[in-house]
This record gives sequence, C-alpha cells and structure tokens, in this order.
Amino acid sequence: MPLSTFVTAEPFSAGETVTLGEDEAHHIRVLRLEIGLQIGLLDGRGTRGRGALVRIAKRNATVAVETIAMVEPPPSVHLILPIADRDRMLWLAEKATELAATSWRPVSFKRSKSVNPRGEGPTFQQKVAARMAGALGQSHGAWLPVAYPEATVERAIAATPDGPKLVLDMAGEPIGLLMADAISNAREHGAGFLKPISIVVGPEGGMEPAELEQFKAAGFRAVSLGHTVLRFETAAVAALSVVRAALATLPKTIKISRDELEEMRNG
Repeated sequence: MPLSTFVTAEPFSAGETVTLGEDEAHHIRVLRLEIGLQIGLLDGRGTRGRGALVRIAKRNATVAVETIAMVEPPPSVHLILPIADRDRMLWLAEKATELAATSWRPVSFKRSKSVNPRGEGPTFQQKVAARMAGALGQSHGAWLPVAYPEATVERAIAATPDGPKLVLDMAGEPIGLLMADAISNAREHGAGFLKPISIVVGPEGGMEPAELEQFKAAGFRAVSLGHTVLRFETAAVAALSVVRAALATLPKTIKISRDELEEMRNG
C-alpha cells in the first residue's frame, strides 16, 4: 500500500526532524497512525521524503526524516481562472493540483462580480492552499501550484510568461489540433527548453467581448474544447488534461528553464 503522505511548509533534510501542523496531526489521528510508522513527506517545492513518526500531539506531530529525493517539475502549465463560486473554485483547486498545474491565478472578470458567494480574499486563499496541500498528498505529486492573489485582466495578461498562450472560446480552433502542432514542433526542435503554456478559462456566461479581445491582442490563441457549453471548472480540468496528456508524450530531455525552476522552488 502507498505511504500516507503529508505536506509541510517546513524544509526538511535526512537525519533531522520536521514538525507537521495541526491539520496534518488531525489527519494522522483520523488514520490511526502510530508512533514508529513510516510516512511520506512533501514540501510542495520538489522535495519528497520518508520518515518515522516519533511524536503525535493534538496540535502537531514530529517526524524523523530518513531519506529525501528531489523531483524535477513537469513542463509548466499555468492556469488563469475566473473568480467564481467559492465551493466550485475549491473543487478546482484540488483537481488543478492533481493535474500538476504550475500556477493558479484568479481573475476578476466583469461577470465575476455578480457571483455570490465568491471565492476571494485572504481567508479564501488559505482554504485554497489547504485544499491544494491535501490533493498533493493524496496524488503523490511533488509540486504545489504557485497560488497568486486575485488580479485584473490587465494584470493577468502582464504576468503571463512567454510561451504558448491559450484562451478557451467555443469559436476557437480545436485545442487538440493546436497541441498536436505544438508537440510536433517541440519534437522537431528537440532538446531545448519547452516554453510555459498558459490557459485562460473565462467566467460563467463567458467573457465580455472586450475582455476576450484583450487576451487575443496580447497573443492568446482562442481554442475550443468542443461544441457544448461547459462550467468553468469542467473546462479548466478538460483543458489541463488535454495539455498534460500531450506533454506526457515528449521526451524526458525537454525541461523547463533554470530561472523558472528556481522561481517555483522559491514559491
């Protein structure tokens, strides 16, 4: 059976101890784990470890770290999503983590303002972080998405890294065809760095035409997931899945840049 695995904000090293927080300690008690049992550890920034429980208290637990390993991140896929219904955003936070989204950037679209209750603000950001940590432990990934605060359309565009930029739109070209072209081009040009891919998902009811034009003017290509109207969280999961499945066919020699790797490790 796979090890029960927990995410800690503390860095950890082999031969030392690390303290898990209150949520992790509660989960340990729910699972009825005992002193001496082996568990897995993740820091969300590429370090995976293994150790033994040496103390379980109400508000924390202590682990003696035995082994660690560094895990290279997958090719970068950045998710730009709408500020929307908070429960559905929390669900998407879990799925985005399972699908190894590199970053999570919520955007205040015009139609976001009519949603209630909205997923926004510092308290909600903490809930997103907790959901992501739980999903990372469950999925046994090694990298948490970098969760950015809410942004305007203009700020989201300005922060988008250089690379393929996609915006979901039913009138766009099929996303599968575009990804097939991108993968073919990456294979042809070989072992260089693969540029980050960014995906924009609009709000319920769609973007305003002016908002869509802002993304297109900034170099985003309109892509379609089919001919049915999807909820924003369904569209995000579908797009991430298509892109990740396509990237999985690339040779392992294709890597992200050192600068971006260092940014990810620094959170």
